[in-house]
Amino acid sequence: MTTSKLKFGFYWAASCGGCEIAVLDMDEALLEVLEVADVVFWPVAIDVKYEDVGAMPDGYMDVVFFNGAVRNSEQEHLARLLRRKAKKMVAFGSCAHTGGIPGLANVADREEIFDRVYLSSPSTVNPGKTVPRTEVEVPEGKVTVPAFYDAVMPLDKVVDVDYYLPGCPPPSTLVLEAVRAIASGRLPPKGSVLAPELSVCDECPRKKENKQITEIKRIVDHTPDPDRCLLEQGFICMGPATRGGCGARCLEANMPCTGCGGPCPGAMEQGSAMISALSTILGLAAEKEEGFDFDELLSQLKDPVGTFYKYSLAGSIINRRVKR
Repeated sequence: MTTSKLKFGFYWAASCGGCEIAVLDMDEALLEVLEVADVVFWPVAIDVKYEDVGAMPDGYMDVVFFNGAVRNSEQEHLARLLRRKAKKMVAFGSCAHTGGIPGLANVADREEIFDRVYLSSPSTVNPGKTVPRTEVEVPEGKVTVPAFYDAVMPLDKVVDVDYYLPGCPPPSTLVLEAVRAIASGRLPPKGSVLAPELSVCDECPRKKENKQITEIKRIVDHTPDPDRCLLEQGFICMGPATRGGCGARCLEANMPCTGCGGPCPGAMEQGSAMISALSTILGLAAEKEEGFDFDELLSQLKDPVGTFYKYSLAGSIINRRVKR
């Protein structure tokens, strides 16, 4: 490891904050991080103002770990500012990597979202039909708030990204491995995903028999067999189309993979890869049997967008719905 300390920055954009906790989840290994790096910007933990960052020389920070998608003008401003101030930018977590769960909002535009949230929801009482504005005059002066964008964007749609650290949140083991690689200078080529080149299925110990399914089940209605492949039991598990590195922890808890690790190496996008994988076991052998209803089988699949693109819609080929 280097003798002089590195300078790290952390920023939290459109996300839940779980990536911040992932840093703390390194437990005593966090001391190892602090041995090699000083954290000079981390709004959730230390009092550093935006103007302090602006005053830093360009390239002052060695690495910025940017978590969260870009949803508004403040987040875009910080993404561009931190990109200038950092030698390397890491898209930290699912939201920065592929848009994450905030990216599911791309099924609607800004107008539809504001209508639902501020005007038409059953619990809303807003007789004046007031919606947020970027500027408003009050007795104390002008108040400004960030502009809410029409769509959610992953970080690399806004700035150049050097590395991606996937997961919701990234497993603490991957975070520590990334820090060690940065400190030692043994980083892979720019643009790499700092996670193993395997799928969640490769890490899953469940018994797989390549069985086809004739029924799609939901975890809220059925209890899976903890030893058998969930997909072969009829539960939609994103393991075949999701990059590993998590140790298949959700599967250990008898819950299907929901895809937070992003697409597997070489996949053009995650959702279509999973649809392709599912089509190979989705009752195609029974299609010619008398009484088989393929449309009925597909009708059992609830919320295809939220299932196949739960974390990756904003970073996919078709990344939003456009109202005509």
